[in-house]
Amino acid sequence: MKRVFLFAALCAAVCGSASAQTYCVEAGPAEISVTRRDGRAVVTGEGAFQLPDHFVWGASVIRGDEGRYYMIYSAVPTGKYAFDPGWVLGSKMGLAVSDRPDGGFRHLGFFLNEDGFRPDRSAWDAQTVMNPHVRRFGDKYYLYYVGGVDLGNDRVRSADGTLPLRARVQQSLRIGVIEFETFADLLAGRFERLNGPLLAPRTRVKPNDIVDPSPEGTRPMPDNIIVVNPAVVYRPSDGKYLLYFKGNVYDPAWRGVHGVAIGDSPAGPFVPLDLEVLTIKDGDKRLSAEDPYVWYCARDSCFYAVFKDFTGAFTRSEPCLAVMRSRDGIEWELPERSLFMKKQVVLPSGEVAKVARLERPQLLVDEQGVPLVLYCACAVDEVNGRIDGGSFNVQIPLRSE
Repeated sequence: MKRVFLFAALCAAVCGSASAQTYCVEAGPAEISVTRRDGRAVVTGEGAFQLPDHFVWGASVIRGDEGRYYMIYSAVPTGKYAFDPGWVLGSKMGLAVSDRPDGGFRHLGFFLNEDGFRPDRSAWDAQTVMNPHVRRFGDKYYLYYVGGVDLGNDRVRSADGTLPLRARVQQSLRIGVIEFETFADLLAGRFERLNGPLLAPRTRVKPNDIVDPSPEGTRPMPDNIIVVNPAVVYRPSDGKYLLYFKGNVYDPAWRGVHGVAIGDSPAGPFVPLDLEVLTIKDGDKRLSAEDPYVWYCARDSCFYAVFKDFTGAFTRSEPCLAVMRSRDGIEWELPERSLFMKKQVVLPSGEVAKVARLERPQLLVDEQGVPLVLYCACAVDEVNGRIDGGSFNVQIPLRSE
């Protein structure tokens, strides 16, 4: 096992638990191999979930009642668009299953936006769906996801009154939820789905090139222009559900910010707070991050969040995955060791494969909230600009000490 990241001491002053101890989480080897063909990486193995003719991206895994593990993932068809803008213009959502949590997943089918890039304005999420996050609360499963649709140029503020299709769809992105009882029901379309989004932006503030702008002088909230990348956790201290999301602000340059909304039910409604969370300052600048996965660790009476650190500022290193912790899910701080994982994957041989992308982290945790497996959208070579695939979801087993 290669020691890749460390949760720092969890002391009473931080988490309110006098019995909390320092412990480490180590990354084991993912069951993949990486070779080169015609100058490009070829990835094979049980620990990489990939599909022909698709860019496979973010995925969330949960254990079903019968003991099998189900993966809900997003995928972008290849051959028409490069990965970007493809993920905006026609991501689909599918289901896979395995008898174990750390590999061997097989595709069962697509169940949301099966038609991919076909233009569709029939619903708020008709054009694209992505970033799945599946949780179980009580006797139901809840799939939180991001969806969007082309809103057209009718309410665009720009120099010529229009915006490109990618910008229009991207600025429509919101969070939805699907309730279901079994994964067979989900695949068959037997689920409860809201007619509208679960959470939508309260403000739309941007200097220019904006769809449906807020009135001049509006102060942007954390849920500005878009709400994406959902993570939902139950707070045992008061029985509330916390929904974390990312929005976009411009002060003056772009910055991804995180907020949190609170609800009495996992299906909402959720009321967003006005404050930013999961953020730190670097002088006069606030730093950007995205893709938080938030969970509650009962063993430590703490919340943790792992997320993509764009620049390495959270970890004082290089771009990677970072970790923060909180006692109440609202006020967050960096632990002494905030590096969760470098942009690399340990191979069965013990070698380390550097990767261009390692993001959209999702975890499988045990009953006490101790991480067991990490799932990440991954690409050995950069996928922006590629039209022929090259991304996959990697399953990385973890060990806690």
